[in-house]
Amino acid sequence: MPTDATPEASPQTRRLYRMESSIEELNARIARLAIALGVSLKNENELARVMSPLQNQAAPQEFQSTPDRRLACKWTELRGLLVLRYGVEKSYVDQVGVTVTRELLVEAEAQMVREGFQPGADGIDLRRLFDQR
Repeated sequence: MPTDATPEASPQTRRLYRMESSIEELNARIARLAIALGVSLKNENELARVMSPLQNQAAPQEFQSTPDRRLACKWTELRGLLVLRYGVEKSYVDQVGVTVTRELLVEAEAQMVREGFQPGADGIDLRRLFDQR
């Protein structure tokens, strides 16, 4: 459902465009972090490992930047963004319904693929999520 956000577009169309853009940006950041950390979010076991609060908690308490601290910050950001995305998706379902949310997610994934990401690099399996066969 590619949406057009021209100034002449209806308020609803502009709103859907903003929603789609937000989820695209969120998913792209999640995918980039996963790639940087060397994890595949396509694998449920790996996703569960990422979400473990004990994952790579070796960050020093000092304020100086060290490789371990930066790595720990990336893990924390990835976990936080995954939780945030869940909340955003739930909010979208509440606001516009399952069908429109599905279309937004499908278009967001299509845009990510156009940008060079592999399908599911952001941890969303659309087939499983929407029980497609």
